[in-house]
This record gives sequence, structure tokens and C-alpha cells, in this order.
Amino acid sequence: MNNHSDRVGFIWSVAELLRGTYKQSQYGKVILPLVVIRRLDASLESTKDAVQAELARSIGTIFNLEPLLCKAAGQSFYNTSPLGFSQLLDDPEHLSGNLRSYIAGFSAGAAEIIEKFAFDTEITTMSNAGLLYQVIARFSEIDLHPEVVSNHEMGYIYEELIRKFSELSNETAGEHFTPREVIRLMVDLLFVADDHALTTPGTVRTIYDPACGTGGMLSVAEEYLRDLNPQASLVVFGQELNAETYAVCRSDMMIKGQDPSNIHFGNSFTVDGTEGAHFDYMLSNPPFGVEWKAAESVVKIEAQTKGFAGRFGAGLPRINDGSFLFLQHMISKMKPASEGGSRIAIVFNGSPLFTGAAGSGESEIRRWIIENDWLDAVVALPDQLFYNTGISIYIWIVTNRKSPERAGKVQLIDAREFYSKMRKSLGEKRKEMSEDKIAEITRIYSDFQESKFSKIFANEFFGYQRITVERPLRLKWRITEESLIALEKSKPWKMLVKNTERNIGAQDIFGRNGAVGKFWETTWESPESMVAKLLDSLDGDIPKEVTKELVKLSGIADPEGVLQTDSKGKPKPDPDLRDNENIPLPNRPVQWDEDVSERLSTADYRESVSEYVQRQVLPWVPEAWVDHTKTKVGYEIPLTRQFYRYVPPRPLAVIDAELHALEKEILELMEGNNK
Repeated sequence: MNNHSDRVGFIWSVAELLRGTYKQSQYGKVILPLVVIRRLDASLESTKDAVQAELARSIGTIFNLEPLLCKAAGQSFYNTSPLGFSQLLDDPEHLSGNLRSYIAGFSAGAAEIIEKFAFDTEITTMSNAGLLYQVIARFSEIDLHPEVVSNHEMGYIYEELIRKFSELSNETAGEHFTPREVIRLMVDLLFVADDHALTTPGTVRTIYDPACGTGGMLSVAEEYLRDLNPQASLVVFGQELNAETYAVCRSDMMIKGQDPSNIHFGNSFTVDGTEGAHFDYMLSNPPFGVEWKAAESVVKIEAQTKGFAGRFGAGLPRINDGSFLFLQHMISKMKPASEGGSRIAIVFNGSPLFTGAAGSGESEIRRWIIENDWLDAVVALPDQLFYNTGISIYIWIVTNRKSPERAGKVQLIDAREFYSKMRKSLGEKRKEMSEDKIAEITRIYSDFQESKFSKIFANEFFGYQRITVERPLRLKWRITEESLIALEKSKPWKMLVKNTERNIGAQDIFGRNGAVGKFWETTWESPESMVAKLLDSLDGDIPKEVTKELVKLSGIADPEGVLQTDSKGKPKPDPDLRDNENIPLPNRPVQWDEDVSERLSTADYRESVSEYVQRQVLPWVPEAWVDHTKTKVGYEIPLTRQFYRYVPPRPLAVIDAELHALEKEILELMEGNNK
């Protein structure tokens, strides 16, 4: 077994032993914890005798053995059991008990990792089925020592196994696994602006992933910095909701010498494992289009009570996609610009670019980010790049320490054609990005120049005003069978019937008066008085509520009808003629006041709105006006529109020639079949 593919194939063959006892979708319950245990065991194999010697020498005389045993093990963890993984096979009769005893011998940090797999139940199941010895025997054949299988390769093994198990159980592999070339590009884009600082001897930086999965992003970032500067140190932090992937990530970090306590378990929204902490770098691939209903109450309470002092003051996205919650969560962990600031790389699908009209949660979040001048760049990646989805993916770069030339601007990069076809697809993944393509995208970002693949815009370019154009309401009145039926069901009519103690039928009355189906309008008399006259055949006074109700039910919008005005004589708007228009923001700086959380007054934009209305609206509907109280400012990022290239259709003569050729080919085939 010379590479990770061979090792994954071998481990997968072990999973086949479980067939019959386990469903395929349950293989991961056995295989993943055993891979982690075997990896931990292999890492400790060469120092096991030293640990046993230190344990015998120090037990009973020293209160805290952990530092001594870790030193003897040469790791941040150890195992006090005299058994090794292969020695477990020497006593088949007591294998299940010995395996449990061996697992119990791990130090607290490693034991916590294994507990997340709930593996004890699987030991019982395999033992009862007569499978335990076979499975342990096969796992003892594979050497996962760090000198044989590097941490980088081990990450591939974990992620490939998780991808396979996720596919079998119809889970979303994308919740756990990001292609390594995408991670490498994200890390390149994060670090490229800091190459000088990162090459300084003794550099220490922190990096955080709030949905870290198996820790692939953190691992690639750490490896990148180590290659760039062996004397630099990258301290990693993460949080993961899925118990199994959390355990894999934490074990991986433990073997690499990172502090495993920096990896936290749980939902980043409800229990922030790094509350109050700030980081130099952050990167993440949060789940696409996943509901955040489980965290809804906590998130809404924080948004309402803390506002911008919390994480979600800018707004809340729709409940079926929590992508923007992750970004807001990460922004809350940026270091102040005065302390060096932070840089964020996050993977999104297309939805966060444009979903949500002006005033919606998504639009307000975009507005908050852009008006604060935090959005640095958006990179469009090829489709069919991920294992679980063929959709297009985008990397957002967000920072509060832009370079002077980038201040007030956003760079859009079109890298959708920067790929090569894979010889063999993996799930939905049919494309990959080579090192050359990654380097080219990074160079385009770093150069910060307009080109075929790069566009640069002022922040205001992405903003617009959504105005409401009103037109006057004109009415005629017509009593119909439908309006009378509605009147009889109304509260005022029911009260009339109750008070007069008569079974009064509106349809009988108006039918008798011959009013049904006729239009009428008035220039000197109110519609209410006209209706009251029609109701004169009733005994007693007619309540005003009844006449008002019938007038309301009988009014029909008509361009030739009577203009309706309010108490101040101003025209009333016709809801059916109401229209909305999106008008670009004026090309001038926009200020955001975080202290009072106020948006810009709509009055600031009325001049440009007036010009638009004069040019685009009034020539066709002179009576229209803008209701400025309804004006909203929105933001969207129409990336693909900016890179659209018109391709003229082929000449008709060429198309016609192709059709004739196809017709000829079909005729020849038909003649051949008739012979």
C-alpha cells in the first residue's frame, strides 16, 4: 500500500466484512473509530515500553502523572494499557474485554475523542456476530504510523472514507469535505497579502474554522505556513457539530502536536466554543442551504438583545439557509484593525450573492459588510468541483485591513474556466484545479488589475434604492351578486340583522331596487349617501358601517372613475397599479454609523430618484409619484452578469447546411434498413 487510495481501498475491504450484520449506511460506526484508534495506537507503538516503565516507576509516588507519561510517549497523549493493537489478537476468547480495557487506557483527551463515536455498542454487536476478531485482525495489518502515513495523507484517508459513508447513508458529504485544491486556493488567497510578515522568523498566527469537519482546512493552512517559514507557528482553532468528524479532527490535531482543546464540539451558533476570542485568519466551508431552525431561538434572542454588540446585529437570513450566519459569526471574531485586523475566506454557493430583496435579512447583511468596506473579493469557481454537488461555488474574501489601493473597492474574479477534466469522476466531482490554475487565480487577485477575468468596482456599485411608484386610485361602483354575498357575511350586516331582529337579505333588497349590475359614479354626492338611498326600503336607520362596507365591496378601479383622495386632499394610491423600481446608488461614499445602527436617510437619495422618475416614469404615467417612506436601500453582487460575453448565433446558412446533412444521413440510414 503505497498511497492513500490503496489504504482507503484496504480499509473499505474491511468494511465488507460487516455485510449482513450492518447495513452499508452503518459501516462508518465501526470503521471510523477503528481508523482513529489504529492511528493513535501506531503513533504510540514505539514508545509503549517507555510509557510502561515510567508508569511503574512513578505510580503511587507522583500525584499528576500526565506530564511524565506524555513526555515518555513523545506525544500530547498516551495509553497505559500493556497491550498494543496487535497483542489484542493473542487472546481471542477475551478480545472484547481486552479491547475495552485497551481503549480505557488512553489519556483523558484521547478517551474523550473515542467516546464521541459511541464505539462500545459496536464492540458488543461485532462480538455477538463473531466478527470482532476478523475486523481487529485486518486492522492490525495496516500501518498508520505518522512516519509511514503523513498527516496530510491521513487527512485524505479520513475524508475519502467519510465521503463514501456519507454517500451510502444519503447524507451531504459537502458538510464534511472540501476538495483539497479549493482549500489550497483559499489558503493562498488568505496568506498572499501577508507573505512578508509570515516569512519573519518567530511569527505566530492564529486561524479558526467554525465548521471545521475533519480539520482539512486547518491542516492545509498549517502545512502552507510550515513550507513558507519553518520557524513560524500557526495555532489552530475550530468547532464542529458532527460528533464523528469532531473526533477525527481532534485526534488529527493531537497527533500533529496542536492543542486538541482548541477544537470545540457543538453548534457554533448556540454554544460558541471560542467566545470572546479573535483570530488573525479564518476560513470555512459551511453547509449550503441547511436550515438553522435548531438554533433559531438562540440566534434571534441574541440578535434582538445584543444587536451589533453580538454576532447577528446586521440581520438574519431566511431560515432555510444559514450561510450568512457563519460569516457574521466569523466577522465578530476579527481582530480590531488597530491590532492588525483579520482576513476571512469562506465558501458559498450563489445564493448569498443576490438572494433577498432590499430590506431583507440577506440584503442588510451584504449592505453591512460592503458599507463597512470589509468585502475584498469574490472568486467564482468552476462547477462540478465538489463531491456532493455540481453547482457553482464562490469564495468570499472578507477583511478589515485592506491595503490602500483596495480601500473602498471590491474585486470580482471569474475563475469558472480554470479547471481540467478528471479522468474519473468522484460523485458529482468531474473537474479539478491544478497547481498552475491555483497560482494563476492567486496572481490575478494579488495584481488587483482589470482584465478579462478580473473586474474592480467601488463599493457603491453594488447598492441600489428600491423605490415604490404609486398611481392614483380612481373608482366606479357596481353592486354585484358577489359583493352582496360578501356584505351578508360581513360583521356590520350581521349586527344590523341582530339589532333589527329581522332576517334581512341584501340580495333581495338590491334586486328589488334594480341596483345589481349597474355602474354609478358621483360628482356631488358621496358613494355612502348613494348606497344609503338604495337601502331606504329598510325600516329604521341604516348604520354607517353598513353603507361603508358596501361601498368598499362595490368599488372597482377604473381609469375613467372618480379620483379618490385622503382627508388632506392628496390622491390615494391604487395598490393594483403599484410598481417597484431598482435605481443604482449615486457614485459617492456611503457612511455607516455602527453606534446608533442607523441606515442612511432616504432623503439623501431623492435627487437621483427624481432624475430617474423624470426620465423613466413620468413621460408614460404623468400622474405617478414616489412614496419615499417606502424606499429601501439594498445590495446584491451580480458577479456573472459582469463577465457575460455575448456570443453571436451561427449564420443561418451554416445551420441550414447542418440540417440538410442530417436529413441526408437519416435518409441513407432508412434506405439501408429497408434493404
